[in-house]
Amino acid sequence: MKKLFYAMLLLSAIVPSCNPSKNDGWVSLFNGKDLTGWKQLGGRNGNAKYEVINGEIVGTTVVDTPNSFLVTEKTYSDFIFEVDLFLEEPMNSGIQFRSLSTDDYKEGRVHGYQCEVDPSSRAWSGGIYDEARRGWLYPMTLNPEGGKSFKLNDWNHYRIECIGSTIRTWLNGVPAAYLIDDLTGEGFIALQIHSVGEGKGGRHIKWKNIRIKTENLEATTETNSIFVMNNVNGDLSAGEKSNGWAWLWDGRSGESWKTMVPGLSPEDRWKFDDGVLTILSMAEPAPSKLLDISLDVPLNYFDIQWKFMLTEGSASGLAYFCDPVSGFPGLEFQLQDNETTGDTIAVHSLASLYGIKAAELKSRHIRPAGEWNHARLVVRPDKQVEHWVNGVKALEYSLDDEDLKDILPKNNLPGNILLKDEGTQVSFRDFKIKQM
Repeated sequence: MKKLFYAMLLLSAIVPSCNPSKNDGWVSLFNGKDLTGWKQLGGRNGNAKYEVINGEIVGTTVVDTPNSFLVTEKTYSDFIFEVDLFLEEPMNSGIQFRSLSTDDYKEGRVHGYQCEVDPSSRAWSGGIYDEARRGWLYPMTLNPEGGKSFKLNDWNHYRIECIGSTIRTWLNGVPAAYLIDDLTGEGFIALQIHSVGEGKGGRHIKWKNIRIKTENLEATTETNSIFVMNNVNGDLSAGEKSNGWAWLWDGRSGESWKTMVPGLSPEDRWKFDDGVLTILSMAEPAPSKLLDISLDVPLNYFDIQWKFMLTEGSASGLAYFCDPVSGFPGLEFQLQDNETTGDTIAVHSLASLYGIKAAELKSRHIRPAGEWNHARLVVRPDKQVEHWVNGVKALEYSLDDEDLKDILPKNNLPGNILLKDEGTQVSFRDFKIKQM
């Protein structure tokens, strides 16, 4: 009996586990021998070189050719994807997912979500970029520690989870990006070789252990405090709630907003529709006809975020620490279409502290009129204030700064927020708050 027991124990040690939950559903996307299941897109998508060497896909940069893509022949919607990649020298690259190439979009140019490969000092590896479309959706300024684990001249493990509108990435086991976005629900996966200039040809990037799971998906459930960028209208996700976020105004009713003009209601100048609040354009703006609206929720230290959409030549603002009793108008987070207003005064630009401190925000981080931008206003207990746009910090200052001493009342906290009516059309939605 004892001999039988040891025989069975030995057998169990050498026979692989039959547990169906172990690696259940994983499918390899690379056979280690050739590029079966993949195809290279040419045309406007570059002609860098892809080949299989020693059981790895090896990409080689070619000077003066556009970004190149080796794409899966199949498309995928919900999945968990993993890959190991290796860079010998500094170069930019990325992993496309839920991406497309259609004749009716920029002559077939690849566009869609990309998980960044960035070994530079910026360390944005693991961030999410919208290739040839909206630009950065999750820059690693939102999670500075997430991309620091990238190793040059060594193997790096990437994991991408796409389940419904929730998109999350990991780099070498470290949480990187947490995005909620529903613009594209299905597309191919692609290995990108970035375009390079003179002197940077012949550089290599390698990929191996490429696998995907599309059935019986279970999202990673560990909690972490990284920022959740949510682009879905009217949605407050479980990840945001676990990080302390709540609705400041959920868009369901205009009753929360008040005007400062007796006898007038917000509906006299503002439109409420499907969670979106819009100030309507005025044919001939006149100061006496403008109608600011206030949210009567006194705030002191907080983290607020919201979405805004400008129109050509438009301007507005979100004022904070407004005091209807003393009449203090507040400090204003400026909203302006820098490209077409004709106002080139630095302290009037987008994300500036209007009239006082100028923001530093590059045009590539601003989405044009007619598209939604993300704004964030942080007031910390140490009185440090931050203005953010699309995940990039545009301005930081202190409420104790010398140039504010003659502007702020002695007891400037708490106060209300107020939306400015400048007579031009601007839309707002998804006001969320995290109390400090």
